[in-house]
Amino acid sequence: MTLALGIPAAPAAAASMPAGIGAALPACPQVFGHGGYPTGATPWQRDQIRQPNNPRALARQKSWGAAGVEADLQLTKDGTKGVMWHNATTNGLTGTRRAVTDVWWATGADRLKGRKIARGPYAGETVYTFREWLDDARAKKLIPLVEVKGEAGQSLLNGDATIRERAWREVIAPVKERIAAQEIMIYTRDAALKPELAHRLDAAGLAATRTRHPLWVDGIGWQEPPPTASGNHERWRSTLDRAPRRVATSWTKDYTGWLKGKCA
Repeated sequence: MTLALGIPAAPAAAASMPAGIGAALPACPQVFGHGGYPTGATPWQRDQIRQPNNPRALARQKSWGAAGVEADLQLTKDGTKGVMWHNATTNGLTGTRRAVTDVWWATGADRLKGRKIARGPYAGETVYTFREWLDDARAKKLIPLVEVKGEAGQSLLNGDATIRERAWREVIAPVKERIAAQEIMIYTRDAALKPELAHRLDAAGLAATRTRHPLWVDGIGWQEPPPTASGNHERWRSTLDRAPRRVATSWTKDYTGWLKGKCA
């Protein structure tokens, strides 16, 4: 949800000034950075693992002027560990390619813990737990917007109550433990998970995590190599005219540079 900010009216004396002189600029929105993921056919083959799911990526987003980030929460087999990863499989990581929901966090030959990113700007980084990642975002003064990926439904909607409740603890408990000291927002795009996530958050006293989400502002799809940001300018201009409080973009550095002189 975005909140429109009021723009102060110009004083009466400014009415005789030429157009644009003395006009108040809109307030700059908080920018949430997202790592671009290719659109089109077989995007996983072109994915360069740019998502801010690790400390190096968080630091880079911060250096580009981000106030927050949009990142990805997956659950390992039977909901045993909440981890920050975007793909349905371990594609992009070292080791045997497996579905994330088929591997354990710290046991087994194909365990997720210790695997490293194999390509892209964050090659060599490892996979982090949800708790570890939230703590690093707080240390860097970044506001997390967390997407619960649809694959997590394997455990979150499991018919076995033991698996189901354990999985939800991996989603809810890390947020509840930190919410007093850190703003956290959480959502899902998965239609089956949406009502249950809302119910669980509200029941835990975390309804505020479902509000104040940024407005997505990009006008073109991401590709590899990244398209020039100019294709977004029309959309960026039209959304800025709506004075959003928060925006999200895959072109963080370009967007914050484009904002200069357009808001205050």
